[in-house]
Amino acid sequence: MNTILIAIIVVNVLISYKGFNDLSFFRKYEFHIGSIRTGEQIRLLSSGFLHADMTHLIFNMLTLWFFAPVVISYLGRFSFILVYFGSLIFGSLLTVLFHKNDYGYRAVGASGAVTGVLYSAILLQPDMMLGIFFIIPMPAYIFGILYLLYSIYGMKAKNDNIGHTAHFGGAVGGYLITLVNEPQLLVDHAFMAVLLAIPIIILFVMAKMGKL
Repeated sequence: MNTILIAIIVVNVLISYKGFNDLSFFRKYEFHIGSIRTGEQIRLLSSGFLHADMTHLIFNMLTLWFFAPVVISYLGRFSFILVYFGSLIFGSLLTVLFHKNDYGYRAVGASGAVTGVLYSAILLQPDMMLGIFFIIPMPAYIFGILYLLYSIYGMKAKNDNIGHTAHFGGAVGGYLITLVNEPQLLVDHAFMAVLLAIPIIILFVMAKMGKL
């Protein structure tokens, strides 16, 4: 078992559990545009270790558990850490960009980091299969694309405290960091590189058209 993966999951669980039971702690470290714009940049990172509820936490940690070993085995531990934290920061920065004038905007979750790891793993091993609910077989790239399409729905609905915008920033981060590490993927897995870019392009087109 990989110690760095276990450590990240344990930290997520401990900090999230603290947030579940301590609202002042949760409010102090969640992503909040107003606070970030007044200088509390720590929230760009700390919000990635808080979760809205147990279901949100479990979903993110299970997704990480499935895909992180692929990234670690292909890129090594250091590059995995770079993908994870780089995607987290990409997700937070994209959220700031999209919501910079919404001073009341709040969000939490490791979704940015996890989506970055997900996208990285699919780029590295595009023929992966998943067992949805441990039963239904699904190609991993379809899961990744559906995950981002769900994020678009969450961004439009705006009915929860989950950082859906961070999913996209994380996907962009994981996508770019992986390709910088392994540029040969643009040749070896060219179709998958284009396919995974489609939901990201859809997001920016929708944003440009004012549909979000």
